[in-house]
Amino acid sequence: MRVKICGITKPDQGQAIAHQGATALGFVCVSASPRYVTPTQIRSIIDSLTIAVDTIGVFANASVAEICATVTQARLNAIQLHGDESPEFCTQLRQGLPEMEVIKALRVKTPDDLQVADRYVNCVDTLLLDAYHPQMLGGTGKTLNWETLAEFHPPLPWFLAGGLTPENIGEALTRLHPDGIDLSSGVERSPGDKDLDQVALLFEQITAKILADLEKNPPT
Repeated sequence: MRVKICGITKPDQGQAIAHQGATALGFVCVSASPRYVTPTQIRSIIDSLTIAVDTIGVFANASVAEICATVTQARLNAIQLHGDESPEFCTQLRQGLPEMEVIKALRVKTPDDLQVADRYVNCVDTLLLDAYHPQMLGGTGKTLNWETLAEFHPPLPWFLAGGLTPENIGEALTRLHPDGIDLSSGVERSPGDKDLDQVALLFEQITAKILADLEKNPPT
């Protein structure tokens, strides 16, 4: 399972989180966000990494040209679209950056919002489900209604986000089976300042969940 820690702003924390077990680091490329980092800052963090992880730029309603410029300058290897990007925009972006993973975030307010996922199946590589907030695009700490996701089985990989913490990750992974999880505020002291003890606890809980599942259903 992929584990993405988003809102990385500090090189030492990015390095530590990668070594703790994260498979992806997320960098917020939205200037209005308190977790915003410039392309130069992202490049500095990525260049300091000594372990290979996915480096994902988070954009919201940016142009294809803006995204391409940031990707090149920062040396990102994946893109997350967290705004109102249409399927047509996603297709255009994939044509411009054919080697890049494109992740489309969907902010879920009601079960009907899940139907929107069908529109993106053929134009992105991965989906991400986050909690809806009227003013904020992400990092809200709000938890999704997991009951509404019980029958969500898209034909492409998906991340679960929205209010995940070390304390509730075990329950989330018991009730749902995403291909990845995405945390930001749930492992922070303040926006952009990660709590490495909480990150360590997160991986302890994930490991405990995996071991418990193996005890219940040992491999044959």
